[in-house]
Amino acid sequence: MALDDILADFDILDTWEDRYRYVIELGKSLPEMPAGEMTDANKVRGCASQVWLVTETEGRGPDAVLTFRGTSDAHIVKGLIAIMFALYSGRRAAEIVTLDPFETLARIGLKEHLTSQRANGLRAMTDRIHADAGRAMRAAA
Repeated sequence: MALDDILADFDILDTWEDRYRYVIELGKSLPEMPAGEMTDANKVRGCASQVWLVTETEGRGPDAVLTFRGTSDAHIVKGLIAIMFALYSGRRAAEIVTLDPFETLARIGLKEHLTSQRANGLRAMTDRIHADAGRAMRAAA
């Protein structure tokens, strides 16, 4: 789902209960991740829940385009992953390293409703995405 669509949907949801349900629905919309990709190498360190992330890179250097696949064993976290993918997936590496997901979460009012544990996990996922984009940028074009 496109980030603009997610932001528009959040604008029409009145209660936090509705917003949390929507986040869970976003997570259900993620494609299933093959069990073979749920490996230790794809695991995001620093998340309380189990989170797996696969990065695919097309091209090299700052113009490389990254796409992401992932999942979690926690419903809310899966929804946060869907929001992260809407923000980051399909963008150029040089653009990815400049994006702060917490700005987007603040725009939808979700940032202040994250537990510190979830915020730390989200930061770990962001760090991993930024690191993958950084590696793509450093690759010879």
